[in-house]
Parts: sequence; structure tokens; C-alpha cells
Amino acid sequence: MRLVRWTPDDLVRRLDDVVAVYGEAMGYRTDLLEARRGYIATHVRRPGFRAVASLTSEGHLAGFGYGYLGAAGQWWHDQVLRALDPAARQRWLTSCFEVVELHVRPPAQGHGLGAGQLRALLTLAEGATTLLSTPEADERTSRAWRLYRRFGFTDVLRDFQFPGDERPFGVLGRDLPLDRPAA
Repeated sequence: MRLVRWTPDDLVRRLDDVVAVYGEAMGYRTDLLEARRGYIATHVRRPGFRAVASLTSEGHLAGFGYGYLGAAGQWWHDQVLRALDPAARQRWLTSCFEVVELHVRPPAQGHGLGAGQLRALLTLAEGATTLLSTPEADERTSRAWRLYRRFGFTDVLRDFQFPGDERPFGVLGRDLPLDRPAA
């Protein structure tokens, strides 16, 4: 397995694989995946875009992650902004790298790929803070939650409802750079 940095063109070239990994990891219906394809293709043009991928020795995609600098007018950013009080907006959204997607195919999970991807992505990230959202789950048993806690992510919002998804999400954040302890 090798971890590589991806350019926007790399991600778009492998978009079918990216959407397949996303669907497997999140358990989303096919119709939702088709909608995500268009969103992902436009995300690569956002300021501060960074991406990484875990590839098998045969070149198959085992996992990927990407993010960019959040800004007003971006759907996720605006959803979170409306839910935060002014002090939290200032703290978290002024100079924020949003981890938009971080996924590993279920059979490849539990082998450190997600941690490697997250570390690489946050090392490449611009901004003073980073935020991400993840479905609410038991923190003791959820690999994703345990990973984010190991990396120092703290609660920003809990049980947050994004339009179009019936599941509650946690919005988690930490300071950047990665080697600086989380607040």
C-alpha cells in the first residue's frame, strides 16, 4: 500500500473509484452517489484544495481524503456557520481547512490507512483550524470517531442535522498546524 498526494486532475481522473469508495464507506444509496459525483468534481477547483489517496500495489484505490479552505457561499460552511454563535464562528471558520471527505474501503479499514491519510492531509492543509463532520456513533466502537479523537479533534457541534441526510452528525475541529496541540 502506498500513500500519494493527488492533484485535482488525479482525483477527477479517478472519480469513478472515488465515488465507489465513498459509497462503500458511507453506505449511501446509488442515487445519492450520483449527486455526490458532481459535487466532488467541482470541489477540486476550490482554494486550498488538497487530496491524498491510498493505492494498492496494483494501483487500486483503497482510500482517499480531500479538503479545501472553507468560505462563505459554500454549502457545508454555510450550514455550520448558521449553527454556531458569533464567537464560535470567529474561532472555527475564519481561516479553516475543511476535511470534506476521508474514506477507506471497509475491507481495508483497521490497518492505519485512515490515520495515514488524515495525517498527510492535515500536514498539507492551509489555515489556522480544521473542521470535519462525521455521522454520530458510539465513540468507543466507531473507528472514525476514535481516529478523530486520537488526532485531537474536539466537539464543535453535536447531533447536527444536515439537510438531505436523516442521520445526526458531529462537527469536530482542531487547531493547525498538526504538530500544535488541539485547544
